[in-house]
Amino acid sequence: MSSWPELNVKRDHETLALLHLAAQMLGKIRVAHAPWTNHGWHVALQPRANGLETLPTAADGGRTFTLVLDLCRHAIVLWVSDESREEVPLNAGSVAALHSRLIAMLERHGLPSTFNGTPSEIEGAVPFAEDKARRDYDRDSAERFREALAAVIPVFDRFRAGFTGKASPVHFWWGGFDLAVTRFSGRPAPPHPGGIPGLPDRITREAYSQEVSSAGFWAGGVVPAEPFFYSYAYPEPDGYRGRKLGAGGFDEQWQEFTLAYSDVRASDDPEAMLGAFLESTYGAAADLAKWDRSRLEREPIAP
Repeated sequence: MSSWPELNVKRDHETLALLHLAAQMLGKIRVAHAPWTNHGWHVALQPRANGLETLPTAADGGRTFTLVLDLCRHAIVLWVSDESREEVPLNAGSVAALHSRLIAMLERHGLPSTFNGTPSEIEGAVPFAEDKARRDYDRDSAERFREALAAVIPVFDRFRAGFTGKASPVHFWWGGFDLAVTRFSGRPAPPHPGGIPGLPDRITREAYSQEVSSAGFWAGGVVPAEPFFYSYAYPEPDGYRGRKLGAGGFDEQWQEFTLAYSDVRASDDPEAMLGAFLESTYGAAADLAKWDRSRLEREPIAP
């Protein structure tokens, strides 16, 4: 019996959609109140044992603060460097209620509370303050998601450790609601075409200004779908999507290689199956695009 938790779109979608929108609020605070770092890495959420957390953000009075999407306490938890702490329950009843309570909490502590009020990377997004539809939050679904991240992250960490070139941390993108790690060849890339809903093209083009192979885990979110792992290359080299893998394959709908989470969970060795998917899809991108693999890779053994 697999120790990886079962994830099911029918049962978990409503909770994951709420978490997706809550994560966007936290990330947008960083966009509004932190200096811009290359590829937007400063706004990504950081995986923690209890959920997902922002990097520290500066505030008046020489203070800093972080916000945690805490999937153990089932709340957005505020931590301030002056030792104050407060939280807002995720089960607020609606996105609008959660949005207003988050802003009120920040204002009570004299912290930056303004941010763009429209969700990003979502077609036809409703502004947070106007999203008053009933949203039910299920603790069991949230805990399964947290447990899935706990199972997946060590595999991604080992994959990340095998690369000595420029690479992102293993971090969580609130726009698409996915865990990701990106490797860079060190060469510039052609301008990205952009066109992602709610995301300015200038941001996309800076994010993809260099040649990359990126992989991640998407459990769903506002868009309902069964969870899967993915891998893609930008720019996509000739012959890439025709590469045969031991597990998974190129998905024309998503325009990337995918591997179902349920297939990995059902495997006799989920870690090995996922690790092989990450390595083989990266290998396809690196070989076909002629990356200098001998310079960029190492066996991840501590020096």
